[in-house]
Amino acid sequence: MMRPRITIHKGIRMLVAVDIGNTNIVLGFLDGDDIIGTYRITTKSNHTSDEYGLMITQFLALSGLRPSDIDDVIIASVVPKVMHSFRASIIKFLNINPMVVGPGIKTGINIRIDDPKSLGSDCLADCVGAYYTYGGPVLVADFGTATTFNYVNDEGVITCGLITTGIRTAAAALWGETAQLPEVEITKPKSILATGTKTAMQAGLYYNFLGGIERTIRQFRMELDEPFTVVATGGLGRVFKDDTELIDVYDPELIFKGMALIHSRNSHR
Repeated sequence: MMRPRITIHKGIRMLVAVDIGNTNIVLGFLDGDDIIGTYRITTKSNHTSDEYGLMITQFLALSGLRPSDIDDVIIASVVPKVMHSFRASIIKFLNINPMVVGPGIKTGINIRIDDPKSLGSDCLADCVGAYYTYGGPVLVADFGTATTFNYVNDEGVITCGLITTGIRTAAAALWGETAQLPEVEITKPKSILATGTKTAMQAGLYYNFLGGIERTIRQFRMELDEPFTVVATGGLGRVFKDDTELIDVYDPELIFKGMALIHSRNSHR
């Protein structure tokens, strides 16, 4: 069932949405409903506010924007150690006190799991974006440093979820804990019939992870016993999106859509 689309608040024209993840900080520049640019920074807790500010202003310039063009900023973070310096950079360089996805923020969906506060703000934004863009029920799969699955029912309620390792995290453990296995690119192999160490690792990682994705989705379908849409996101989702029929939609900009929708509900501030 499709939900009514929520548009960005008319008083806000240019919004910066920031996803602070364990591996990368991803910035999205939104002009109304349009995402006009996305940029990535490696997440490092020792960056100063000036370093972040310099990178932000450079990214703005690459998109043909000036700091004065930005109306507001919203942040979803799962890395508390980075928040102080990053938030300070927004205040110093953009003269904006950013909105932060967290307790007290209106989202348009409810969370009914054992500990609602334990749900990451990135997962919450993903679920908002998926529910209001594609409708419910929807299973939202985010392939990042960790892999998460969260289920939003037809009434816009997050009822359950699953967390496991991301494929890059698993790969890093493989070559980090073995003396003779090299670091390899995470990519779909040409064949599972590998004849070398690197291709054997790529094939093993890829097909083991793909099989886990499909088994997980099938188990959700078995236990929920109702039709739902599967929406995937996250940087590593692109590796698998064309190799399984169980993923209905791959949307790499899902979190920005969710944050824009959340912002629109709270932009009276």
